[in-house]
Amino acid sequence: MPKSYTLYTLYAQIRDIEPPVWRRIRVDGNITLRKLHHILQAAFGWTDAHLHEFEVEGRTYAMGDNENMLDLFAEDPEMMDDRKARLHRLVFQAAQFLYRYDFGDGWHHDIHVEEAARIDQEPYSEAWILAGQRACPPEDVGGTHGYDEMLRVLSQEPDSDEAHDYRTWAGKDFDPELFDRRAANAALLRMG
Repeated sequence: MPKSYTLYTLYAQIRDIEPPVWRRIRVDGNITLRKLHHILQAAFGWTDAHLHEFEVEGRTYAMGDNENMLDLFAEDPEMMDDRKARLHRLVFQAAQFLYRYDFGDGWHHDIHVEEAARIDQEPYSEAWILAGQRACPPEDVGGTHGYDEMLRVLSQEPDSDEAHDYRTWAGKDFDPELFDRRAANAALLRMG
C-alpha cells in the first residue's frame, strides 16, 4: 500500500486587531509544532525574538529546550515539548488551537484548520503561504494596545516627534496595510 500524506490548510489570525492581520498557510501534516512556530514566524514577519507556546485541545506545548521555560515545565507536568508533537497527531479538519508568541506583548494567534487533505505523493514543500492581509505589528510595540497607539499616532499625527520615532523604530517603509506574500514565501524557502 502506498504511503499517504496529509496537507493542512491553516487560517491564522492575530487576536484583537481590527482590521484583522491574518495568513492562510498550507503545511505538511508531518511537521512538529516547533516547525509550525518557525513557519508562523516567517508567514507573519515576526523575528523569533521571544518565547512561544501552543495550546491544542487544552494541552500546552512549549519550548522544552529553553532554560526560561524550565520552571513552567516543572510546575505543570502536563506541559509537552513542542519539538516532539507532530501536527497530524493533534489536529483534524475544523479543529481550532492557539499559538502564543511573546508573553510580554501577548500576541495570540487563533488558528483554524480549514482543510485536511490526503495526498499520495510527498508534499512539494513543508509549507506555503496561500494568502494574507495586512502587515504584522513590529516586535516589542507593546501588544495590541501599543500597536493601536502606534497606528493612531502615524495616521492622526504624522508630523509629530512621536510619529518620527515610530517610523525610525519600525522602519520608514512600514505600511500596516501591506502584506507581501512573495516575500513571506521567500522567507519560508530560506528556512528549508
